[in-house]
This record gives sequence, C-alpha cells and structure tokens, in this order.
Amino acid sequence: MPASPTRDRVNPETINTTPLRRPEWIKVRAPTGETYERLHQLMRAKALHTVCEEAMCPNMGECWGSGTATFLMLGDVCTRSCVFCDIKHGKPNAMDWLEPERVAQAVKSMDLKHAVITSVNRDERRDGGAPIFAMVIRRIRELHPGCSIEVLIPDFKGSLEALKIVMEARPEILNHNVETVPRLFKQIQPQDHYDWAAATLTNAKKLAPEVLTKSGLMVGLGETLEEVQAVMRDQRSWGVDILTIGQYLQPSKKHYPISRYYSMEEFTELREYGYSLGFKWVESNPLVRSSYHAYEQVRSLSGVHRQLYGEAAMNAYLAPGRA
Repeated sequence: MPASPTRDRVNPETINTTPLRRPEWIKVRAPTGETYERLHQLMRAKALHTVCEEAMCPNMGECWGSGTATFLMLGDVCTRSCVFCDIKHGKPNAMDWLEPERVAQAVKSMDLKHAVITSVNRDERRDGGAPIFAMVIRRIRELHPGCSIEVLIPDFKGSLEALKIVMEARPEILNHNVETVPRLFKQIQPQDHYDWAAATLTNAKKLAPEVLTKSGLMVGLGETLEEVQAVMRDQRSWGVDILTIGQYLQPSKKHYPISRYYSMEEFTELREYGYSLGFKWVESNPLVRSSYHAYEQVRSLSGVHRQLYGEAAMNAYLAPGRA
C-alpha cells in the first residue's frame, strides 16, 4: 500500500532548534477582507486549489484582497519532496480532466485581468500533465478573452515534447523557478536537476521567442551571494526576461531551516545586478514570490515586446484591449 500524502520534508534531527529571529522589515499580514472571503468561498465551491494557500504564500492577503490568485492544478499532491515546500507529497490521485473548465469558469467569475496557473509535479506521467496547462490556457481565452495568462510550470524532466504542448497554447508568460543554486539542488529539491531547469527555459524561448520567460530564486537556504549572481547570469543566458528573488521563509519546524535573512540592501544589490545583466524586469524583495506583480509585468513589458518582435507578433500575443 502506498504511503499517504505527507507534508514532512526532513529528518527532525537535522532541524535547527534555535531559529533565527525574523527581521522587523519582514511583516506578513493575515489574509482578511471581504474580497478575500469571497474568493476563498469561490475556490471551495468549485473544488479548486490555490498555491497561495497550499504553499502558505506571505502575499496571499494582499493579492487576494486585490482580486488576484494563483491556481494550483493537477491536484494537491506532488510527486516530489522539496524540503522548502508545504504542499503535500506522495502518490497523487487520477488526473481530473474537468479541472481546466472549473479554473476557467473561476477566472471569468472573478473577472481577472491576469491569471497565474501553476501545478504540482506529476512525474508518474510521461507528459508531466502538460496537456492540462494547454487546455486551461485555451479555455480561459474562450471564456474570458481579456485576461492575460501566466503559467508556472514544472520542469517536465527536461522533456521538449511536453514543453511543446504548453508553448503551442502561447501563454503570455512562461515561468519556471530554478529556486536555488546548483550546489544545493540535491539537498533542497532532491528530485530536480539544474540541467532540466536550463532546458525548460532555454527551449521555451526557442519555441516561442515572443512569449515572455520568467524564473525565480529563493535566498537564505545556505547559498552565497556569489552563487546567486552566478545563477542569475545563467538565467539571463537562457533568455529569461523576468526574474523574481525572495527570502525563504520556513513554513514550519518540520521544513528546512533558514540559513540567514538577507538585508534590504542585499535585495537592492541583487535587483541592480539583475538589470545590469539585461533582465527586462527584476522583483527583489523579502516577500517577493513568483506571481507577485505578475500583471504589472506583462502590461509593462508588452511595449518591450513590440520593439523586439514587431507589431504582428504582439497582435498574436495580446488580445484586444490588453495592450
């Protein structure tokens, strides 16, 4: 009998029993408000999951309060066991092929201007669940054509065939997070490979140059500043347009401990370094997460893409009324 899904990530004996004191500049507000409650009820009514809730995102109150959310597809059980993540891991349930319809209906009900779609890993499938991403992109376009779409995808084990399925649906933003530096991959995300992340982002830009590509990093896991900068250089060489950098916050005592808190000055330094490398947009702040300010990014960078790829590409890229 397979083990039941669990949120345990590391051996308790390896956990730091004297956690670092959180700096005063990191303040997470509990999610409240009428809009937040309405969206929470809508998610439950449609049997949907959000990464905002599953991953305990510190910006959930702010984002939900402004009427935005990141949908978590392919179920709520992940086949990988990254030690920083609060999403359950284990053997997932069967694929729910009606999920894209429910997500698209929710996007329409919420009247979103920008929808972010992510998922757990589904390594038991050769396609990694890629068809579900393509289905939800196309269905949102049919039901709510004024909404731009960002997909935060798994690495699909570096599969070009799976990635093609997603890219053929042409999301406005294709996001895949590297998360940490190569030296820490086996320790932090043991089933992931740095080469898979490189292949995903490089191939996405090759398959659809007009689609914005995006990636993210967490800091405070034991990496050095020089290692972070080296990954940033790699990401830029892969053609990544948008970069997000945020402080790792330990979801619970069972998760990987925080090595240190970065200062506001260090986040500013990383932002400036990112722009010096040629990134089109860099979000670098303690509470930054993948989908933070996502709508602002796609709206602002549409002008950059007109200049880079021409008006014809942008007409295919943006629905009427979004430019």
